Amino acid sequence: MADQSFLAWPFFDDHHQVLARDLDTWASTALCSLDHSDVDALCRELVQSLANNGWLEYAALAADADTDARLDVRALCLIRETLARHDGLADFAFAMQGLGSGAISLFGNEAQRSYLSAVRSGKKIAAFALSEPDAGSDVAAMTTTATRDGDEFVINGTKTWISNGGIADFYVVFARTDEAPGARGISALLVDADTPGLEIAERIEVIAPHPLATLVFKNCRLPTSSLIGDPGSGFKVAMATLDIFRSTVGAAALGFARRALDEAVAYSQSRAMFGGTLADLDITQERLAEMALDIDASALLIYRAAWTKDCAADRITREAAMAKLYATEAAQSVIDKAVQLFGGMGVKSGVKVEQLYREIRALRIYEGASEVQKLIIARQLLS
Repeated sequence: MADQSFLAWPFFDDHHQVLARDLDTWASTALCSLDHSDVDALCRELVQSLANNGWLEYAALAADADTDARLDVRALCLIRETLARHDGLADFAFAMQGLGSGAISLFGNEAQRSYLSAVRSGKKIAAFALSEPDAGSDVAAMTTTATRDGDEFVINGTKTWISNGGIADFYVVFARTDEAPGARGISALLVDADTPGLEIAERIEVIAPHPLATLVFKNCRLPTSSLIGDPGSGFKVAMATLDIFRSTVGAAALGFARRALDEAVAYSQSRAMFGGTLADLDITQERLAEMALDIDASALLIYRAAWTKDCAADRITREAAMAKLYATEAAQSVIDKAVQLFGGMGVKSGVKVEQLYREIRALRIYEGASEVQKLIIARQLLS
């Protein structure tokens, strides 16, 4: 079991400590020998397993939750950190259930909230469709349209880099409805995967295999009841969702970094070198110290942001950006150091640190690239 002394920090309540320890015990058995040869099938299995064991109850609110109910961001971060430490795809499966249904948890009407029960039980797989070929970091540049036609919206356009694309049962899609220029003219809509006019144009292969796809909408018709929140509030819906889940990206990076440090410590203590072990060398101890420092600094930023969201503020734009930026960049550095300590074994396919090296890279890009997080932090300061 990895070091869990951080659970004694004042950010956490008793139930968070129990959650983290119980999940780690479960994951140590349930995630120890997964077959990653069929990523789509494994992702579906993981969603169902996470649901069967109650972990998805943290990813989405209950359909009948009180209007003042909130997602527990500290729990979300603890779960993502723990799952990522054990298996990257397990973390992905959990996170996308939360992100994909987050807009419904926050802004969904009574009918839409029935989807939350299906998300929590693993019966429906969720997806969040925001990015476009020419509108990633610049959300206001999106060109996908949802045109009103009587009692329907007609969607046309393309979404890409969509996690769970191709296996999702529904998508929260952001499209231009033109109530106002720029970001104020975007709305969020709930689209079932089998809606006529929605096509999977491409499955995208990436260095750490996950279900990803490009979606094309061709005269895809939806009832106006598919609108999530108010017309033109899509940017607000997207940012409020990311305000919750951006910190959890940092938590996943932290989980990868913790696993890399554990692997590096174990390897350096067992690797014979120059009449002793790799761990006896001053340069190795320096690297391990740097890794441990980056991990603790990341954890402090992540759980500060999560505690602030849960206990002190409605919005944590600055805190979440800092946590996501620092933790993902630091994890990249930690994992790179682990690979270097392993030497040739560090780049052998299938070795854990090699897997972590592939897993971490995308986290510095998705849900707001590192450069975007710097802009967010600076603009918060300047405002």
